[in-house]
Amino acid sequence: MATVAEALDKTRRDFAAAGLSTPDLDARLLLCAATGLDRAGLVLKAREPMGAPALSAFEAMSARRLRGEPVHRILGRRAFYDHDFLLSRDTLEPRPDTEILVDLARRFLAGRAESGTGCRFVDVGTGTGAIAVSLLAALPLAECVAIDLAPGALVTARANAVLAGVERRFFPVASDYLSALGGSFDAIVANPPYIPSGEIADLERDVREHDPLLALDGGADGLTAYRALAQQSRRILAAQGAVLVEIGFGQAPDVRMIFEAGGFVLTGEALDLGDRVRALEFRRSDLADTPSVESV
Repeated sequence: MATVAEALDKTRRDFAAAGLSTPDLDARLLLCAATGLDRAGLVLKAREPMGAPALSAFEAMSARRLRGEPVHRILGRRAFYDHDFLLSRDTLEPRPDTEILVDLARRFLAGRAESGTGCRFVDVGTGTGAIAVSLLAALPLAECVAIDLAPGALVTARANAVLAGVERRFFPVASDYLSALGGSFDAIVANPPYIPSGEIADLERDVREHDPLLALDGGADGLTAYRALAQQSRRILAAQGAVLVEIGFGQAPDVRMIFEAGGFVLTGEALDLGDRVRALEFRRSDLADTPSVESV
């Protein structure tokens, strides 16, 4: 029977030979899941033999990875912000870049809560609920209406809200953008589909074959969702409320122009680790005391 170290080394070499970009990380994540060990445990028990059930589970997961299935799809969950999020076929995998949007929205909503003016927001295209749940966990006074077109995504998001203990402030709604909503909200937060349709085929295999097309395809120019949000947001946005969106590389000028044409002004932006604009904040231009653009 192979030891823990031998099983890890063999799988790492198999993954490298197959051209996987992170063979060591992938092998360790799958081995931790199969054995129930953490990273330190793999080191401490490196010379111990793998039990038959754990080895069988590890080999099965490794075979799936070699067939091109992403590691986190195999695990059924992915870490984001302060929680692990369950995945399903109807959800995008939450990725680190989106934490930039959560940080920007968190600062804005925290200010609303502290001022006593409210802390009620919409998460458009909630998917796993990663944005909504992360914000609700960080802001005990906040409430969120989480919308998605895919019923399966709403089920998954609700399960993640329960796991994080925020389900009483999390309200899933099936809707095409904001069409099903009424009332007044302090913020609208969205990581919409922004990949141009013609570029979907060029995405990495992990993405194009396993993330739902609905969460990727942003239309011919990648900007369809931003036009819908700019058109619909004013109707339900509270005074001094904000629309906060994640964007793709190089899309900042076009997205800004779309929202300005819809009666908004840019009031904040946040950069990712590559110093690229990743998230934008807009306010209605007809409201007084609109702050100047703040870079984070």
